[in-house]
Amino acid sequence: MADLRENIARILLTEEELQAKVAEMAALISEDYKDKQLLLVGVLKGSMVFMADLMRKLNINAKIDFMSVSSYGSSTVSSGQVRIILDLKRPVENYDLLLVEDILDSGATLSYLKELLLARQPKSIRIATLLDKPERRKANIAADYRGFEIPDEFVVGYGLDYDEDYRNLPFIGVLRPEAYA
Repeated sequence: MADLRENIARILLTEEELQAKVAEMAALISEDYKDKQLLLVGVLKGSMVFMADLMRKLNINAKIDFMSVSSYGSSTVSSGQVRIILDLKRPVENYDLLLVEDILDSGATLSYLKELLLARQPKSIRIATLLDKPERRKANIAADYRGFEIPDEFVVGYGLDYDEDYRNLPFIGVLRPEAYA
């Protein structure tokens, strides 16, 4: 494969901007959950990089677990159909859950997951997302912790992908349309 950067139209968020924002979010989360049993629930695969950086910056104890869901397949637009591929390994009743997501787009995935997890009766449930695209929102859902609001462009890097590529870029960039046309 050619250099992944060749398909990046422009860098939207630099590595330094991402790390500063993650540190800021971690400080808020640490304060809000200082006396609670926090369970970070990473929504795979996209949230992996963000969640790893976020949890390393927390100054409180937190357990982690993961869910893997799919609503995109090989497309650049969510299908609206959410499939659970991997479920949590532990019961959530004694925990305050923080769903950690890379991007809040249509909201279909997070809305579905929040309802599913609320039925399992955690103490509380909130959402942390690195990126928010409010103009694409279809579900009535908002993040409690939000990194950046971004325009309606297809972005990759820092865990975000197109057809499983570009996740390893250390920044978030706008993918050239010809890369996925």
